[in-house]
Amino acid sequence: MKAAVFHKPGSPLTIEQVSIGKPGPREVLVRTVAVGMCHSDLHFVDGLYPFPAPVVLGHEAAGVVEAVGSDVHTVKPGDHVVTCLSAFCGHCAHCVTGHLSLCVSPETKRGPEEAPRLSLAQKPMVQFVNLSAYAEQMLVHENALVAINRDMPLDRAALLGCAVTTGTGAVFNTAKVRPGDTVVIIGCGGIGLSAVNGAALAGASRIIAVDKLDSKLELARVFGATDLVNPNNGDPVQQVLELTRGGVHHAFECIGLKQTAEQAFGMLARGGTATIIGMLKPGTRLDIDPYALLHERRIQGSFMGSNRFPVDLPNLVNFYMQGRLKLDQLISQRIRLEQINEGFDELRRGELARSVIVFDQ
Repeated sequence: MKAAVFHKPGSPLTIEQVSIGKPGPREVLVRTVAVGMCHSDLHFVDGLYPFPAPVVLGHEAAGVVEAVGSDVHTVKPGDHVVTCLSAFCGHCAHCVTGHLSLCVSPETKRGPEEAPRLSLAQKPMVQFVNLSAYAEQMLVHENALVAINRDMPLDRAALLGCAVTTGTGAVFNTAKVRPGDTVVIIGCGGIGLSAVNGAALAGASRIIAVDKLDSKLELARVFGATDLVNPNNGDPVQQVLELTRGGVHHAFECIGLKQTAEQAFGMLARGGTATIIGMLKPGTRLDIDPYALLHERRIQGSFMGSNRFPVDLPNLVNFYMQGRLKLDQLISQRIRLEQINEGFDELRRGELARSVIVFDQ
């Protein structure tokens, strides 16, 4: 199959022929239809997060099931599916207590004694987060995907695999925003805009979007933002404190920077919670005023929106079909796999919401 292969930081990805195995008992072979380009992948391309190479990156995808293993009962050939990097075993302590996204069981991967799912020039490749989606096909564990309504456009559905699940899930599941709460979202990329949309769906009374680009702020208004803050116009913390007369119930950091994570905490009212969604550079230390903790301000992380993928994703599909989840507006451009390096260049500029790679049908 054709795939985009990452060899080392600082070098462009190359389009190569990668071999893919046949489904094992609990595995599913998927023909990739669309895959979103996420900033998380850029962290690996630029060397911020090390990963064994060569590797096929990509983790935000939708496609059509081509074949299933003998013990697969959740999907069948022809089903339209969305994949998720937080594959789960279903029976560990995290899974049975409803924290599927925290599962770290090795059961969803192939063991060292088994043939690899992917290989390049007859040499085994490490699969990226159980998916490796920048390719014409994916071979994954059945608990790394879920079937969806066939009326759902697959280029839009791909975004549910990461950006939308992460953004809305941080609001619904991690922070548990309630009707009437006040919210600020820092960073209006794909995840940030999804968090804005999620806050609107959750019934937040005030949704403040923060970004340095006015074009993204105006897009945030379309997604449900009630107030817009541009840091170029002054200290964003002071702007938010003045707008809210004391701070918000919930702040969401969607960029992954020390400065913005600290700003999120600084925007909180007493009893407020800052949820860090962005991927901070390993080793980053945050400077938090301990006096603020005395007023029950909290800071927490969120991984993949604390999702329960088989339950949450069909709900998101329904929200889209009802016109309440704005996926059409989230896609800035559709490109071919051969344009993937241009897509990463665009991610570095940070001017668009989401680029989606679409494969030939």
